[in-house]
Amino acid sequence: MIGLLKNVNPISRSTYSKINNWSRPLICTRNLHQSQYYSSKQSSAGTNAYSVIDHEYDAVVVGAGGAGLRAAFGLVQEGFKTAVITKLFPTRSHTVAAQGGINAALGNMEDDDWRWHMFDTVKGSDWLGDQDAIHYLTREAPAAVIELENYGMPFSRTDEGKIYQRAFGGQSLQFGKGGQAHRTCCVADRTGHSLLHTLYGYSLKFNCNYFVEYFALDLIMDKGQCVGVIALCLEDGTIHRFRSKNTVLATGGYARAYFSCTAAHTCTGDGQALASRAGIPMQDMEFVQFHPTGIYGAGCLMTEGCRGEGGYLINGLGERFMEKYAPNAKELASRDVVSRSMTIEIMEGRGCGPEKDHVYLQLYHLPAEQLHARLPGISETAMIFAGVDVTKEPIPVLPTVHYNMGGIPTNYRGQVINPENGEDKVVPGLYACGEAACTSVHGANRLG
Repeated sequence: MIGLLKNVNPISRSTYSKINNWSRPLICTRNLHQSQYYSSKQSSAGTNAYSVIDHEYDAVVVGAGGAGLRAAFGLVQEGFKTAVITKLFPTRSHTVAAQGGINAALGNMEDDDWRWHMFDTVKGSDWLGDQDAIHYLTREAPAAVIELENYGMPFSRTDEGKIYQRAFGGQSLQFGKGGQAHRTCCVADRTGHSLLHTLYGYSLKFNCNYFVEYFALDLIMDKGQCVGVIALCLEDGTIHRFRSKNTVLATGGYARAYFSCTAAHTCTGDGQALASRAGIPMQDMEFVQFHPTGIYGAGCLMTEGCRGEGGYLINGLGERFMEKYAPNAKELASRDVVSRSMTIEIMEGRGCGPEKDHVYLQLYHLPAEQLHARLPGISETAMIFAGVDVTKEPIPVLPTVHYNMGGIPTNYRGQVINPENGEDKVVPGLYACGEAACTSVHGANRLG
């Protein structure tokens, strides 16, 4: 997102004013309570309209998770006057719940190559990923991780002081011929927590204007161009019109559309809804990732790092069943493969528990010091949500909705595209990133 807007021709202020006649009043049709907003410019139209509070920025970012924060201060660094609209405080964004890590071919554990990472990502996407986007992601991933390290992110370390990398599903060396890769950079099992706090803390160095607890209602479109956002202040019910030449949607996924998922209750597809109401069709909405190890009955995530550190999946017969389905990768096959394998075991009557409707994740064979050092949060989560002491008992787990590969269609530069006459047409002024976007970099399945 650093260079997202560098090569995009800017709209001059004079042209921008001609395109958007901001003197014309905005009639808001939603019947919301009007509150006085003492320090802002207000406009109203007609007897049935309420006041609209105006703001003008070069760029507006909707959402303040990992993608939104990085986009926001990156824009400020490039000279854009930037506002961030978020419905909750930035460090409460769902990025904080990510556990496992970030894939990048640093080669700290063994020789690695971004081309091998690209091969794994294309294969893991079920060959449906956009290979231009995958090429860009895997080539730039090492630099992005080093950038985070320079921002102060406290990565776990090897004995030599390098960033520790664990094994994750679907990763290999030498184009699938060299065995298991260790490619996932992590901060124990709290990678998202560290990432979010690092990015938010770093963003405070810059003049990002945060509008916290503001809910984005609609995009403002003018002849196919996005020229701003309408938002509701959740504190006092006032309506705010953000005029902007560039709008970035970074609102996360929509996993809460499902009954059981690993996502927070805030993951409600707000950005996808904004774009859809603006006439932009969504892409790949059928591609929904089920994480193999959500806690049975609760849905809370047991990170893939559990299996990366040596955890086993056990069926009701006490068998380590993944050896049947993926003899080489076993528990570290890609998530779609592991989830399907677990489902087959359950449907064929080899599940665990009285109802035989889940399987077990076994960690107690691992040294307690390893669990304490590499998976400290898992022990606590398992005790709270499953009542399990991971050093003595297995954790009951079940495939659970985890990630949405589909979303707002973009190219690999983050520009939103809207198909027209069989061609991808860029929507001027509108961008999307993170889980809200669908660059097709993950195709039908995401690795890590």
